[in-house]
Amino acid sequence: MKFFHLVFALCLLRSVSTSHLKYHAIFNFGDSLSDTGNFLVSGALAFPVIGKLPYGETFFRHATGRCSDGRLVIDFMAEAFRLPYLPPYLALKEGQNFKHGVNFAVAGATALRSVIFYKQKIGSRLWTNDSLSVQIDWFKKLKSSICSTRKDCETYFKKSLFFVGEIGGNDYNYRAFVGESINQLRASVPLVVKAITNATRLLIEEGAVELVVPGNFPIGCSAVYLTLFQSLNEMDYDRNGCLKAPNAFARYHNTMLKAELHKLRQKYPHANIIYADYYGAAMRFYHAPGHYGQLIATLNSTSLIKSLFFTHAEA
Repeated sequence: MKFFHLVFALCLLRSVSTSHLKYHAIFNFGDSLSDTGNFLVSGALAFPVIGKLPYGETFFRHATGRCSDGRLVIDFMAEAFRLPYLPPYLALKEGQNFKHGVNFAVAGATALRSVIFYKQKIGSRLWTNDSLSVQIDWFKKLKSSICSTRKDCETYFKKSLFFVGEIGGNDYNYRAFVGESINQLRASVPLVVKAITNATRLLIEEGAVELVVPGNFPIGCSAVYLTLFQSLNEMDYDRNGCLKAPNAFARYHNTMLKAELHKLRQKYPHANIIYADYYGAAMRFYHAPGHYGQLIATLNSTSLIKSLFFTHAEA
């Protein structure tokens, strides 16, 4: 699975590196795709196995709280810019040097505030209440420890890279798990997209100028959606065996997200807001799995796709 993350990082690096900047720090927000330990530190009550092998076994040789057997996309990005791996915010200790960045992502996190799910009687499904807005608040609290004056912050953040996600996938997953249809999920897209773009706006107003905002994955290729929305009609599947309707839904989310990011670029022309096409990158694996080695060639097996979905993509 570490190869999956490496290929994603290489695809993403092409977009990010076009700025030709030497980043001095990375600040990351999101869910299990990029959580380097916050969920585990918080207790990991919903998924305690994350603290045991085989998690971490192929690189760190022990469980680190990453939902992977090795490194994540954010780890490869840090390596690419010759920066240390990002420490999880909840594990920071007094006096610890975190000038090279911090990871605020939490496995299972949602873009929307957790209170929304509790009001809709599906809060019991949540892995964590540390939504994107909570993560942004953590950053604001930590900011005074990073830079003391407005000028210092301006100089520091000009050389920092901010990742806002991937986030939002769990907002849809939790609803799908309780039986909502694809059409019902569509109703929540504007709210989810607004939460993501609002977080991006807040970071820009706090001083961020280089931001990466990833889109959603082709969820119609994941085992959980292939199970939840399985069909006897062959026309509901594409040539790769992925469900057309969930993938169309993911594209709908991404289209709306890109439209809102375009508005942000117009409002904040000084900021470089990069949309990361996770959908397109992932579809390469499903269209031509043989091009990415033996491991990727076996991704269509139910067990591996399920593992990928729950421990690498949207959780």
